[in-house]
Amino acid sequence: MEALENITYDELNIGDSATYTRTLTEEELVLFAAVSGDVNPVHLDKDYASKSLFKERIAHGMWSGALISAALATVIPGPGTVYLEQSLNFKRPVKLEDTLTIKLTVLRKEERSRVVFECEAINQEGNIVVTGEAKVIAPSEKISLERPVLPKITIGELPDA
Repeated sequence: MEALENITYDELNIGDSATYTRTLTEEELVLFAAVSGDVNPVHLDKDYASKSLFKERIAHGMWSGALISAALATVIPGPGTVYLEQSLNFKRPVKLEDTLTIKLTVLRKEERSRVVFECEAINQEGNIVVTGEAKVIAPSEKISLERPVLPKITIGELPDA
């Protein structure tokens, strides 16, 4: 079983960075639409999307935001982190089967265990697709625990909307 271990406020230094990587599959795109309720046809309808600015279906912008959240919660600072603020600037569309690497870098440490991170999402071609900043309350106590095992949910199991 894989462990999740945090980095406490006292252990973090300006310039520290870490990455988190995930690929957008058809199934994840549809599940994200179902969970968020965002059924914009540019995400789900191939014909509609082909006539859009992007000429094909694209990911929800907040899917990239969710990956930043996952990186903060599981990598740096990790378990025990409290997410306070996030700014996002969408630079390029994320397409099906794109692999995003989220890079988080400590920009500054503030009072009361607050830490500000520079956030970048970079696709498999090395293009920056999202930038921003996140502010968190970093954990003060060391935590190490087993990564929860999530159930496998497939599109076929989704109820009709």
